[in-house]
Amino acid sequence: MKTPLIAAGFTLVASMATAETLTVYAPDYFASEWGPGPAIKTAFEAECACELEFVTGDVLPRILLEGARSEADVAIGLSQDEMARAAASGLFAAHGQDVSTLTMPVSWQDDTFLPFDWSHLAFIYDQRTETPPTSFEALLAMPDDTRIVIQDPRASAAGLALVMWVEELYGDKAGEAWARLAPKILTVTKGWSEAYGMFTEGEADMVLSYTTSPAYHIMAEGDESKKAAIFEEGNYLYVELAAQLAGTDQPDLAQRFMDFILSDGFQTAIPEGNWSFPAKLDAEKLPETFRTLPVPDKALYVDAETAEAMRDEAIETWRQGLSQ
Repeated sequence: MKTPLIAAGFTLVASMATAETLTVYAPDYFASEWGPGPAIKTAFEAECACELEFVTGDVLPRILLEGARSEADVAIGLSQDEMARAAASGLFAAHGQDVSTLTMPVSWQDDTFLPFDWSHLAFIYDQRTETPPTSFEALLAMPDDTRIVIQDPRASAAGLALVMWVEELYGDKAGEAWARLAPKILTVTKGWSEAYGMFTEGEADMVLSYTTSPAYHIMAEGDESKKAAIFEEGNYLYVELAAQLAGTDQPDLAQRFMDFILSDGFQTAIPEGNWSFPAKLDAEKLPETFRTLPVPDKALYVDAETAEAMRDEAIETWRQGLSQ
């Protein structure tokens, strides 16, 4: 005869063996121990009686390579600048959510790609040592010995967003803008973490990041010296997205996760997990620091179709501009 403890153990093992697994492709930062992934995993598993497995890496390139054979049920961490390319693949399904009440500075209409957070792109500086530019033009006019670190648009979503930002502001004069910025660029990194690390280590005066980045320094370190440069003509709006795979073998579970994304259980993990604004969360539920962060008066936004149409040419303009 089994004791109650042994019986309970067999029940737990049996339930773990039969639990459904939801596979979510996500960027490394999202599922890391300091990202929002662990809290989201705990909250969703408590609700669904399932297992949530994050598979990390470059999300969209992997899905496009795998095609219909992909093991992903949901993809998370896409950007609006990748959206048209993702949609053209035919690999994604409708999210089924009401997006009319999203708390973002732009309205959202797409029924496949669901926003889960947003911020504005910005150059971060240390107010103890730097006088910030108040416009992109002022950034270009800074002394050539200014040390700025940016990310490669061919490998980084932030880097691609910067390229779109310059194209939106300067159009056919974008090449001239890059040539003016080039002497100030200390280096171009593959990803955000390397670039931001150079800034925090004092190797750079400014780094391409987000207007929400100072929140980390304030809340986690008690350091209020890091600031985001807010530009008069507006800062580029960066939106992160999730989408359900059309070929998922767990459609009901995948849909439950899409439903969960706009719930408080997911959204409250974003500010101090992804250091961004949640896509749907009332202001009074935000940490106080987020309620007082400076934000641009104007959000510059390039729609998905326009971004895809100008992507290759914009990257080539960036490459040529920096090589002069």
